[in-house]
Amino acid sequence: MAFDPISSIVQVVGTVLDKVLPDPKAKAEAIQKLTELQQSGDLAIIAGQNDINKVEAANPNLFVAGWRPFVGWVCGAALAFQLVVAPVIMWGYQIGGHPVALPAMQTELLTTLLIGMLGLGGMRTVEKLQGVSK
Repeated sequence: MAFDPISSIVQVVGTVLDKVLPDPKAKAEAIQKLTELQQSGDLAIIAGQNDINKVEAANPNLFVAGWRPFVGWVCGAALAFQLVVAPVIMWGYQIGGHPVALPAMQTELLTTLLIGMLGLGGMRTVEKLQGVSK
């Protein structure tokens, strides 16, 4: 196992590719792309960002470590309001004889952000279940 993080990442991804891509041609193409990323320095940037994320998440300050959960809660609350609360409020006012139209939120951006965060959270859960990262 290599001591620098870039070579370690390349070795781990190579091992994963052996299991995921049984086709030798597809595996060779993936390894070629990984080598190109390594040579262009993108892997160094990714590894550096991972280190920053670890330090940020370990920070005891809520404003440093809590911004990602905050964004998730804001997206979830906004979507809950738009999809559940607002229709119930409008329905209640309609029954009471005072129809009201609440302004619609732009849920496209919220949905994109929330789905991305859920995907990252799901991948992290899979890693934990497989024991890849502790």
